[in-house]
Order: sequence, then structure tokens, then C-alpha cells
Amino acid sequence: MLNSTPDLHSSETPLLQTVGLTKRYGDFLANDRVDIEIWPRQIHALLGENGAGKSTLVKTIYGLIQPSEGEMLWHGERMVLSGPSEARSRGIGMVFQHFSLFDNLTVAENVALGLDGKETFKDMSARLEQVSNVYGLPLDPKREVWQLSVGERQRIEIVRALMQDPKFLILDEPTAVLTPQEADQLFIVLDRLKTEGRAILYISHKLEEVKRLCDTATILRLGKKVATCNPKAETASSLARMMVGTEIKEVRAGAERKITVPRLVVNDLSLEPDDPHGVRLQHISLELRGGEILGIAGVAGNGQDELFAALSGERLSQDPGTVVIEGIAAGQLSITQRRKLGAAFVPEERLGHGTAPRMKLSENALLTGHAASGMVQHGFINTTATLRAVDRATEAFDVRKAKRDPEAASLSGGNLQKFIVGREILRNPAVLVVSQPTWGVDAGAAAVIRQAVLDLAAAGAAVLVTSQDLDELAEITDRIAVMFHGRLSQPLATSEASREKLGLLMGGSSLEKDAAHAVGA
Repeated sequence: MLNSTPDLHSSETPLLQTVGLTKRYGDFLANDRVDIEIWPRQIHALLGENGAGKSTLVKTIYGLIQPSEGEMLWHGERMVLSGPSEARSRGIGMVFQHFSLFDNLTVAENVALGLDGKETFKDMSARLEQVSNVYGLPLDPKREVWQLSVGERQRIEIVRALMQDPKFLILDEPTAVLTPQEADQLFIVLDRLKTEGRAILYISHKLEEVKRLCDTATILRLGKKVATCNPKAETASSLARMMVGTEIKEVRAGAERKITVPRLVVNDLSLEPDDPHGVRLQHISLELRGGEILGIAGVAGNGQDELFAALSGERLSQDPGTVVIEGIAAGQLSITQRRKLGAAFVPEERLGHGTAPRMKLSENALLTGHAASGMVQHGFINTTATLRAVDRATEAFDVRKAKRDPEAASLSGGNLQKFIVGREILRNPAVLVVSQPTWGVDAGAAAVIRQAVLDLAAAGAAVLVTSQDLDELAEITDRIAVMFHGRLSQPLATSEASREKLGLLMGGSSLEKDAAHAVGA
């Protein structure tokens, strides 16, 4: 059981303070003399563009990296951390954006790996169940992780941190994988932790969420602190403006789009997973016409990756007619053959799937562009054409990089995402399938990407967007369907798709009933 009132010092002293905190990597300043104060009973937002220095700062606070200059004060006294274990012993906890869980272990076994082992496994399991229930994040210690939803996996990470009785908790994009209802429950938990006297540092690109939850916001830009404000007194636009230093261009749908012929059709697609922990696709059907943007919502791990693989040609169907692109049965066609039909694909994972990390941008442009462009002529690579593709994406999508043709891994996440989306959109495809187009991307980059998707549809393309960001889907789509356990709901007109209705579908309520009726029939 957690202490209800941690032994915190007087509120006249910040719980954590950084003074001139600086981190250098060669000539690059990731953090440049950052001063920040975190107080007990406070939810403090840390905001900034991709590459602004947020990750460097929190990794320093958590002991993962050492500062080059400056110092940290804990309860007003100088603190030097040898590593995360010392941070945890002082009462600093962190929940990372990307989970560190072993699928084949139970919930209790995963939690045990992150604790100090001072109690028996039986006692720890009982305490795990108690803490998770007290905070409204119920977990069954005996269940294996691969059986759990992404939201339940997020609970494991949070409860594991809470079991260490933290005085200060860092959360990195904690709602990125949650349904609206799960996010609301998390906010209740965080408000409770605040009333118990704990401090929370909250990192998120969801500015409306920050306004709702946080008491204070520190904003970083290019490694420097540029502002501290009360987010409740700001608008999402003013927060975004402080983050990027300029006005964020408003995303505009433009004139009413002309809806044309079906360009992507899926006919009763069922597919067994190639991963033992994957999701089986069950009787998926959809029709997407030119000029239309269809959104697919859903919590990660419900078949979105398997659907993307089936549409892109990474997984082939037994029946060629289950996937039809531009009127051609494509279910057994390769990725390259589908690209030649006019399709383009943007996967969720930027490094390793969307790009080869150690290859130059021009080489990555060649990997996807050789099938339907002038990059290869008579069997020879046209390097001028590959570089031209990089230059076009750089200019059109404001890709910021140190030189003309760097390795993909050298770009920040947001800039690499802009390059990948730009690389595909600038081919003017007839069909674009894009997964998580603005995942972990700052407000400025997100606006550029969303506008490009709208413009492509206005030019006559059919666009399928998979996203966990309901605000994003509401902004750019015409219809929204929901994936749950490998099934796809009937699409709703976006104007009729409330967050509550989508959240229920994301939790599987209506889809499970439909599946039961289908079995009964």
C-alpha cells in the first residue's frame, strides 16, 4: 500500500529544481542552461517540438544520462544521480512512452523485474493487486502480458512505478495508446496522486489534454527554456505558438472534394497472423473512393498492423480479390506491384520499417520510389533523381536536417516522419495507406502532414488513415471506422462520430455484440 501523505519538505522549497542544466553532445546543445522547478501537489507539463530537448531533460532527471553542466536540487539539496536505481531510491519514478514488458511473462513477473526484490514474490503479487485496485487500475497478477490490451499494459507500467511509492513521477505521452474512457480514468488517478502530495511531470503533444490536467507548463525550444505559464490560462494555439516560435498554420479542408470511383476495396478479408501474439483479421470489408479520407480508430494491438501488412502486400491473401486497387485484384501482388498500380504506404514505425536507419535519405527514397518513378533507368540508378526527391520533400514538408542527404537515423522523429510522408505523397498516388501519420510529432509538423493528406484527397486520391488520435481523425476524415480484436466496425460519418461513441467501439462493446449475432446466425 502506498503512503497517503509522503514525507515531503515544506512547500516553500521545490521538490525538484534544475539550475543551468546543460547537456552537450560534441558541438550540439541538447539542453542549454535549463532552469525548472517542480513543486509538491503539482502536475507540471513539459512541452516542446520534436528535438526540443524534453527527452534529454527527463533522462537526466531520472539518472539515465549525466549533465555536462549545471546541477539538480532535491528538497533544496544538491543531487547527483549515478543511475535510475538511485533516482528510484530517492522517490523519482518514470513511465516511458514505449513499454518495457516481456510478452511471455505474467503481470507479476514483469513488475518484479522492476522492483528491488526485498519482498517475496507472493507478497509482491498481493501488493500489486491491492495497489492496482486502490487506484482504479485493476490488474490480474497471473495473466500473461501478451493476452492484455495496450491500455492494460500501460496500467502495468504505471502501477509498477506507483509500487515504488514515488514522490515525483514522470509520464511520457501516457495517453497515446488509451481510449478516451481509459484516459479519463488516468486523469482521475493523476489528480489523486496530486492531492496525496506527489509531483508529476507530464509530457504530451495533446495540448487540450495539458490544459485540462496541468497546473504549470515549461516550454522548451531548441534545448532552451523559453516560457513557463499556466496552461489553463492559454489556448492550444498559444501553447503551440510558444513551442514552435511562430503561428501554426490552420489545417483547411478547402473546397468540397469530388468523390469519384472506388480506388481501394477490401472484400471479406480474413487472415491468420504470422506472429504467435498477433491478431487474426476477421471478415474485413471496406470501400474507399477517390477524394475520400477514411479513418480507422482503435487502441493499438487490435489488428491495425496486420491490416496494414495485408493492404501493403507485406502479407498476401489466399484470394486475390480480397484486396482491389484501382479495379485490379491485388491480394496476391507484391508491394512493388501494388505501388505500380498507384498505391503508396506509410507504416507506423519510422525507423526500420519506414526507412533503413543507416541509409541516406536518397537511398531510402529509392527503396520505395524505384517501382514507379524515374529513379531507375535501364537498370541503372539515377542519383540525380533520388536527390531531387529528397530536395522536393525537404522543401514541401519543411524537413530540417544538418546536410542535404544525411542518414535517416540522424533526423529527429518529427522531421523523419515529414520526410516519409512527403516521399510518398509527392509521388501523387491514387491510393495512400498511412498509419499513425503524426505519432509523437509536434503541433507544427502535425499540421503540415494533415494538410498534405487533405490536399492529396482533394486531388482525387483515396486515403486510408489509421490513427489513435481521435482529434486528428475528426479533423481530416470523412468517415471513421473502429478496429477491435481484428474486426472492423461499420464506418460512421465523422460528423456523427462522437468521442463517447468511438470510445465504446474502441472498447469492443458494439463489435462484440455484432460478432455474437453473426455466430448465432
